[in-house]
Amino acid sequence: MLLKNIFFVFIIGLISFSVSAQKARVKGVILDEFNNPVENVTVKVGDKGTVTNENGFYILEIEANKKVTITFSHVSLKKVTIELNLKPNEDFELNPVMNSKIEEFGVVTVTANSKKRIEGVTTIDPVVIRKMPGANPGIENIIKTLPGVYSNNELSTSYAVRGGNYDENLVYVNEIEVYRPFLIRSGQQEGLSFTNTDMVQNVDFSAGGFQSKYGDKLSSVLDITYRNPKRFGASLEASFLGGSLTVEGVSKNQKWSNITGVRYRDNSLLVNSQETETNFRPTFFDVQSLLNFNASTKWNFSFLGNISQNKYNYQPLTRQTNFGTIDEPIALLVFYEGQEKDQYLTFFGAGKAIYQYNEKNKLKFILSGYHTQEQEYYDILAQYRLGEVDANIGSETFGDVVFTRGIGSQLNHARNDLDALIVNAEVKGFHDINEKSQIEWGAKFTKEDIRDRIVEWEVVDSAGFSLPNPILDYQNDQPYNPYVGPLAPYQNVRATNFTKINRFSGYAQWNYKGKIGTHEYWLNAGVRAHQWQVQADGRPDGDSQITFSPRAQFAFKPDWSKDMMFRLSGGLYHQPPFYRELRDYEGVVQTNVKAQKSFHLVLSNDYSFKMWNRPFKLISEAYYKNITDVNTYTIDNVRIRYRANNNAEAYAYGFDARLNGEFVPGTESWFSFGYLKTEENQDGKGFIARPTDQRLKFGVLFQDYMPNIPNLQLYLNLVYNTGLPGGSPAYADPYAYQLRLNDYRRADVGFSYVFKDEKIKSSKRWLKSFNEFSLGLEIFNLFNNQNAITNTWVRDVYTKSQYGIPNYMTTRVFNIKLVARL
Repeated sequence: MLLKNIFFVFIIGLISFSVSAQKARVKGVILDEFNNPVENVTVKVGDKGTVTNENGFYILEIEANKKVTITFSHVSLKKVTIELNLKPNEDFELNPVMNSKIEEFGVVTVTANSKKRIEGVTTIDPVVIRKMPGANPGIENIIKTLPGVYSNNELSTSYAVRGGNYDENLVYVNEIEVYRPFLIRSGQQEGLSFTNTDMVQNVDFSAGGFQSKYGDKLSSVLDITYRNPKRFGASLEASFLGGSLTVEGVSKNQKWSNITGVRYRDNSLLVNSQETETNFRPTFFDVQSLLNFNASTKWNFSFLGNISQNKYNYQPLTRQTNFGTIDEPIALLVFYEGQEKDQYLTFFGAGKAIYQYNEKNKLKFILSGYHTQEQEYYDILAQYRLGEVDANIGSETFGDVVFTRGIGSQLNHARNDLDALIVNAEVKGFHDINEKSQIEWGAKFTKEDIRDRIVEWEVVDSAGFSLPNPILDYQNDQPYNPYVGPLAPYQNVRATNFTKINRFSGYAQWNYKGKIGTHEYWLNAGVRAHQWQVQADGRPDGDSQITFSPRAQFAFKPDWSKDMMFRLSGGLYHQPPFYRELRDYEGVVQTNVKAQKSFHLVLSNDYSFKMWNRPFKLISEAYYKNITDVNTYTIDNVRIRYRANNNAEAYAYGFDARLNGEFVPGTESWFSFGYLKTEENQDGKGFIARPTDQRLKFGVLFQDYMPNIPNLQLYLNLVYNTGLPGGSPAYADPYAYQLRLNDYRRADVGFSYVFKDEKIKSSKRWLKSFNEFSLGLEIFNLFNNQNAITNTWVRDVYTKSQYGIPNYMTTRVFNIKLVARL
C-alpha cells in the first residue's frame, strides 16, 4: 500500500512538473513614440495580466507551444495586440511602442494622468535639444529659455534658478549625481557639458518644490536618463566648433546593450570674436559609455563611464574697449604679456544594479566615483592706457585716443591646484502597496577627499606707483605725497587645504492617489535627513551636523470640461555646504559652516487647451522662498566666492509663465516670462539685492519651416534678461556698490536643410543608409548685441576716479553644421 502511494505521488509530481515546464515568459519595456517609458500599461493574456512599473517594465508568464494573443492597453494610448508562440522556458523580450489616442506635442505630452504633470516637472524632447542653436549647445542651452532660469553667459553651462546661484542646482544622469569643475573662473574655460545629448532619452526639469527623493539643494533638479539601445545605430555631428560621434547596439540575445559617445570641441571661433585679440586655442574632449546587461527578468546591471579633458591655453595680446557717452567718449587700450595654461582631467564611473523582486517591489543599488585633477596657472601683465577718443567724424584721427587720462599696469598671478575624489554608495527601494499608494525610500553614504592649493595675487600699478587694496586702512595720496605704508599686493589669497567630509543621507516618501467625488487628487509627502562632518588638516574638526527636510506636494484635477490641474508644493529645504561653500575669501576652509535653509511655497496651474485646432499648454507658477543661515557670496564671471559665515537672511518671490504648443503646425515652440525679486540682509544692515536678482526674463524657443519647401527648417533661441547686480569690485562693500550690469539680449538662429528624416523621405541612393541627413547654417548673436559679463576697474590718477569698463561677451558668429544618423 505504501509503495502504491509513493508511486501515485511520484506520477502526480511528474505530471505537475511536466505541466509547469510548458511555460514561457515575456518581458520588456513599453515606450511611447517619443521613446519615454510608459507606466500603468495593462498587459494581458486571457485572464492573466500585469501592469508596467514606473520604468515601463513588465514580466508576464504565458503558455508555451501555443499561439497566444498579448494585449497592451493604456487609458491614453492606442491598444497594441501581438501574437506569440514560444518554446518551453523561453525568455522573450518584447518592447512595443504605443502611440497616443489624443494629440501630443514634442515637449510635454498632454495625457489625463501624466505623472510628470502631477509632479510639476517639465519634460524636454531630446530632438529639440539637439536641433536648437547655441554658442554652447546642449541641455543647458534649452533650459535657459525656461521661466525662472537665468543666465547671462552664453559660453557657460551654469544657470541660476529663482534667485539661487550656480551651486544650488542638482543634476542627475541615470539617477547618479554629477558635479561641475571646481576651479572654473570664466565660461570660456568650461567647454563641454557633462551630458552628451546624442545619448539622451529623457530630460526632466523642476524649478522648485521638488520631492524628497531628490537631494539636498535649494533651487532646482535636472534629471536626465540615457538611452537603452534597442538596435544598432550611429550618429555624426560636425561643425566649425568641433564634432561628435555616437554608436549604439545590442547583442543577438538582447541581453547586452551599449551606447558610446565621443565629443571634441574647439571654442576658438567664438572666443576670437571677442574684443581681446588673443592667441587662443581651447580644446575639450570626452568619451562616455553606457553598458547595460539584462541578466534575468529580475536583475539588470549597468555601468556609466566618462573621461574628459579640458585644455585652456590663453595668450591675450591687445584690447580696445570704447565706453562713456557720445559727448565724452573714452577708450581703454590694453597691451598684454604672459599667458594662462589651465587643465581639467576628470574620471567618472558608476555602476547600478536593479533587482525586480516582483511586480510590486524593486530595489536599486548604486556605486559611483568621481575624480578630478584641476590646475589653473597664469601670469598676465596688462599695461593699460585710459584716454579720450577723437569724436570728430571729419578728423584724420577719428576713433583714436588723443588725450591720455591715465596709464598703469596690472599683474595677475596664480598657481592653483586641486585634486578631488568623491565616492557614493546608495540603495533605493520602491514598493507598490496597492493601486492608490506607493512608498519610496533611499539611503546614501558619500565620502569626499579634496586636496587644494590656492596661490593668487594681483599687483596694480598706476604711473609707477604700487596701489594697495582700498579696504586696507593705509592712506595713499600718490603721486602728490609719498606713500610710507607697507608694500602689499592689491589682492592676495594663499591657502592649502586637505579636507575630508563624510556624509550620510536618506529619504522616505509616500505617494497616494484618491478622489473627492468625481475630482481626482494626488498627494506626495516625504522627509530627507542629512548628517555630515568636515575634517581639515591643521584645523579642529567640525561639529557633526544634521538636518531634516520635510516636503509635500498636492495636485488636484477637477472634473471640468477644461483640462486644468492645480498644484501646491513646498517644504523646508536644506543645502549642507559643499567644498566651495566652505572656503572663505582668504581661501581657508571653515569647518563649521551651517546648511542654508529655505522654506519653499509654490502654487501652480497647468491648463491644456486647443487653439487653431492645435494643442497648447499654459503653465503658470507663483513662488515664495524664505532663506536663513545664508552663506553670502560674490560672482565674478562664473566664479563664486563665499564668505562662509552664515551671516545673512534672504527672501525670493516671483511669478513664472510658459505658453507652449504648435504655433506652426507640426512643430513645438514656447514663450516664457519670469519675474523675480530676491534680497538679503547681512549682519542686520538692511536688505539689498542679491547677486542673482535678475528681475525680468523673456525666453523664446521657436521652430518653423517653409510650407512650400518643408526641407528648409528654422530654429530660433532668444533670451532677454534684465541686468544682474554686479560689476563692482569683488573686494567692495556690497552696501556701497549697488551697481547693475546692462541687460542681457541674445538671439541664436539656425537654418537647416533636411535631406532626409522620419517625416521627409528621399529616393536618392546615397541617402538610402541614413535615417537622417541635414546641413545647417547657425548664426550666433544674430543682432550682434554687446553683452557684458563683468567690469574691469581702472583708475584715473588725475581725478582719482575709478572706471568700470565692461568685459563684453561674443559678437555675431557664423557656423556650419552637418548631421548624419544611421
